[in-house]
Formats: sequence, C-alpha cells, structure tokens
Amino acid sequence: MVDDKLLTKLSQNLLEILNDDEYYDVTIEVGNDPYVKIFRAHMVILNYRSPFLRRILSTNKKKNDETLTNIKLPNILPESFQIVLRYIYGGRLSLEEYDISDIIKILVTANELGLQELIPYLESFLIENKTNWIEQNFNLIYQTCFKNNSFLKLQKYFWEHVLEWGLAQNPELSSDSSNYSNEDFNILKNTLQNCIPFIKFTKFTSKEFLNKYYRYGKGVEKDEVKAFEYYKKSADQGHLNAQFQLGCCYSGGICIEINKTKAFELYKIAAERGHNDAQNSLGYLYADGEGTEKNSEKAIYWLQKAAENGNDLAKYNLGCCYEYGRGVKKNKVKAFEYYKKSADQGYLDAQFQLGHCYENGIRTKINKAKAFELYKVASKKGHSNAQNSLASLYINAGGTEKNSERAAYWFQKAAENKNK
Repeated sequence: MVDDKLLTKLSQNLLEILNDDEYYDVTIEVGNDPYVKIFRAHMVILNYRSPFLRRILSTNKKKNDETLTNIKLPNILPESFQIVLRYIYGGRLSLEEYDISDIIKILVTANELGLQELIPYLESFLIENKTNWIEQNFNLIYQTCFKNNSFLKLQKYFWEHVLEWGLAQNPELSSDSSNYSNEDFNILKNTLQNCIPFIKFTKFTSKEFLNKYYRYGKGVEKDEVKAFEYYKKSADQGHLNAQFQLGCCYSGGICIEINKTKAFELYKIAAERGHNDAQNSLGYLYADGEGTEKNSEKAIYWLQKAAENGNDLAKYNLGCCYEYGRGVKKNKVKAFEYYKKSADQGYLDAQFQLGHCYENGIRTKINKAKAFELYKVASKKGHSNAQNSLASLYINAGGTEKNSERAAYWFQKAAENKNK
C-alpha cells in the first residue's frame, strides 16, 4: 500500500525542482503581447508528462552552441499555464480556490497540452461541486464546451440543464414527455427555441439521443432528417463516428424504419475500427440476437473490447453479465470489479450497484459509509433507486447519522421519479 505522505513529499520535491533557478534547460514564452510570461522548466519532465509539449520540443531542439531550448505558446493564458505546469510537476491540483472562469481556462489549457486525464476530473468537479454555475456563466460554458469535442461530458450536462430549465419554466408540464399533447410540445418548443441551436446532439450515444433529444423532438425545430442525411453521407465517406451514429438511427428507428441488420453491419464496421460505443452496442446485438444470430461468446468479446477501450457502460454491462451469468459463469468477484471500474468513471447505474454491493456485503465487506457516499453521488444526479436507498440509510442510520428530514426529502425525490 502506498503511503500518501510519501507521495506528498515526492510532489513537494518535484515542485522544488520547478522552482529551482539553476538546473532548468527549457524556457517557455506563454501568452501574447503585451502580456507574455516566461517559465523555466525541464525537458525530461515535459517530455513524459505532456504529449503536446513533447511534440513541440521535438521540433525546437537546441542547437549545439545553445544551452537552452526555447518554445512559444502564444495561444495559452499565462495564469492557467502556471497552474497546469505545477500539476505537470507535482501531480496534484486543488480547485476549491478557483472560480468558474478560472477552472474553464484550466480545462482549455489542459486540453491544449494533451493532459487528457485532467479533462474528466475538471468536468466532474464543475458538475458535482459547483452550484448555479451554468446560469451564471452560460455564454462562457457554451462557447467553451461546444467549440471542442473533448468536453463531451460538459456538453451532455449542458443539454440536460437546458431541458431541465425549460421544464422548470413550465411547471404544468410533466417530466415524462411520453404523454405530451401537441399543445404541451408547443409550450416546450416556445421555451427552448432559443436554446436548441446550442445543442450538438450528434455527439450523443444512441441511448442519450433517444432519451434526450428525440424524446423532445416533436417540440423543436427538428433536424433529425438532416442529421440522418449527414450521418449517411459521412458514414459512406468512412467517418468512424458517423458510422456508429447511423447505426444508432437504424437501431432506434430515427428518421428511418428500424433495421437491426443494418445497425449490426454499421456497428460491426465501427467496432472493428476501434469505436468503443460501437463495440458496446455490437455486444448488445449479439447478446439479444438482434440483426444477427445470438452469440453469447461474441457478445462478451465485444463488451470486453469496449471495456478495455474505456467504455464505462460496457464495464457496467460486463458487471451485470458476471452477476447474473449472462454468457459467462456467474462470478460475483468479477461483477464487483467491473461495477467499481464503471462507477469510478462516473456511470450512474454502476455507482448505484456498487453502493448496493457495499450495503449488502456482496463480494466485499459490508461498508455502509461507502454505500452512503455512492448513493448520495448517484442521488444528486437523479438516480431514483439510489434516492430510495439513500433515504433508507438516513432512516436506519446506515453509514450516516439518522436524519428523518433528509430521509423524507429523498423518499419524495424517488417518488417524483416514479420509484414506487
């Protein structure tokens, strides 16, 4: 087990190297005139910590008669670069002291420098720890997250927020659009018409597309036909994500009759090219025998491929397979492992399932405190089963102090989400 105190000491030592004026071999000019700041750094650390800086350094090697390598980063803000540079050296980043605009600048800088591990961390911090941040920074958030497809988590959260806002402006409307009348859709349309152009729904998975955009499609100036034509043209040209999205259209009957066979063919093409959402969807079709013959072995193969490529939903699905023996022998240990991996990536259902494992001691020791924390995270994101379980823990003092008021609050939330 690694002692955190040792890591803290290591981090401090590396930051001392950054602050040392003697042994640096790189100077970095950051920003544009009249505000340019020069930073001193060390090539060996930059090479290993930032793919972007590695590429820049490889094209700016010092000449034989020079002692320093100099690079320029005119498109990055000096303030955010300084913060990220300290992360590059020290491996730690505390965000509590920064406001929303600072965190957004840090997010953009991290993306520029190829620090992909920072992006989900920063996105999650904004979503889970800040309140009213979209309302207060609407234009900044939109201009940032929709100009860069690296920030998909923010895009999705932004879209959900816009819908929630639209519904909040019309309390007479149900949160379940399946029973909407034409008048109801028109009410929502009039509220959202200025927001809908912000939404790049082409970046959503098939499930998200159906549950978020298409679910409200009757109430907006719909572009699905154009989207389908775009997917078809792009897929024919070999664009990977378009092949997957076109498969989603055929699978879900979006602007075309449902055709599971064509969906299977498109998912297979995209999956073989490494698209992890397509790999997950292909596993689904093999498991259910839709568009192809049922093949549990191939279903597990493609779910594992998707999981290996970082797909949080595939990891959750594998957890379910091992828990219930779908295509594999039941293995509660592996089920727990996959649920945990998926939950660590923020997948909502996995966070609930992992909480359930901790609460009931399923292939792990009973830990009500961990269950409570996981249920709490999932509840705040609207997971009705987690809300119900969280309320029960408050009632029974499981992992937290007994609190009847909080229990009543979460039972009510679960009831509103149709958890009976």
